[in-house]
Amino acid sequence: MTFNTIVIVGMSWGDEGKGKFCDYLAQEADIVCRFNGGANAGHTIVSEGQKFKFKLIPSGAVMEKEIIIGNGCVIDPEILIEEIDTLEKLGKSVNLKISSTAHVVFPFHKTVDGLEETYKERYKAGTTKRGIGPTYSDKASRYGIRIYDLLNSERFKQKLRNLFELKKKIVKLYGGVWDFEFDKIYKQYVEYGKKLKKYVIDTAYYLNKQIDIGKKVIFEGAQGALLDIDHGMYPFGTSSNADALGVCAGTGVPPKKISKIVGIIKAYTSRVGDGPLPTELTNKIGEQIREQGHEFGTVTGRPRRVGWLDLFNLKYSLMINGVDYLIISLLDALEDINPLYICTHYEFNGNSLESWPIQSEIIEQCKPIYIKMDGWGKRSRKEWADIARIGYDALPENMKKYIRTIEDILNHRISIISIGPERTETIQLEKIFS
Repeated sequence: MTFNTIVIVGMSWGDEGKGKFCDYLAQEADIVCRFNGGANAGHTIVSEGQKFKFKLIPSGAVMEKEIIIGNGCVIDPEILIEEIDTLEKLGKSVNLKISSTAHVVFPFHKTVDGLEETYKERYKAGTTKRGIGPTYSDKASRYGIRIYDLLNSERFKQKLRNLFELKKKIVKLYGGVWDFEFDKIYKQYVEYGKKLKKYVIDTAYYLNKQIDIGKKVIFEGAQGALLDIDHGMYPFGTSSNADALGVCAGTGVPPKKISKIVGIIKAYTSRVGDGPLPTELTNKIGEQIREQGHEFGTVTGRPRRVGWLDLFNLKYSLMINGVDYLIISLLDALEDINPLYICTHYEFNGNSLESWPIQSEIIEQCKPIYIKMDGWGKRSRKEWADIARIGYDALPENMKKYIRTIEDILNHRISIISIGPERTETIQLEKIFS
């Protein structure tokens, strides 16, 4: 049997433009399903001049597609309900389904998050302090609370009491202030459960059934592969499986039903949070890229760290994700910068490394090795839009050389090119959905 499903993942540190391309490819899809992360991972979509910012809602909501939040996600009900309300106020029909086994974020998780970051000192991850890590910790420790639990007030009360007392001890152990009231949280979350009840189903069963009858499904990742809890730069990453390997565990859809993996890279490097970033630029060029690329967090608004494109860690990411199609975004953000540099590999103790070393203690001692490229000047927003409308041949010649160099080093063809935030500012060279 042939299935029509694609996975969209960021190849590096997140913020590669997954929201835009989920929205772009959702034009042909029936369902968009998010499989990992929580309200720490924002997606920004620009459609017909209107900007949409989501923390939990899958990107397909803008096009009123059927959207699913899988069991691999952790859900802050207050934020999710706010996003649903916002879409409805904008006149959007929200066709949402939520996994009954997705775990729930509580206010005290955010307090624990901040306290733990303080005690980690130099090994702190630089989290958004949205309570994501502590919620996944509860899940792994088997005393977390699932969305399903909110639908039964008595069962929920028992489980919340247990979790409430455990977290109180942890906060006091860290020397933090515990100012939460059990009854207040209990009543608030019972109300959340009532509001969300109509969306809650067994999404694993539903997704498999829809895929079996031929529905086109996009699996949307949050963050980026190099932030993955298992295969990213530990401990300077996220708390979930943010690569294509997390799709099956985060949705209940088996590997044989995944048709294609789509990876997204940026024309340069950016990331939030702590940890070594070998190609980081802390000068005026870095500031220029940050401004031109609007590199400020969707969730926190904090400035992102930026640097030259790092193809060495992207080779590793391509390997672990098994990418079929590659997208490059934000080429326009490098305009008016000359020369440009691309990192091809790292040197460690004077030796060229064979593969990205993963271990942060090694990476912080690595020297990035660059090749130099010519830039492509500056264009107006209208000029970029016109170039996208005409197609690949209209791209600046030096930009085409930059793209071809990336393809040659990665040994991978680029299928889609983005030169602006709008859905229309996209050049598609290969069809992805069959």
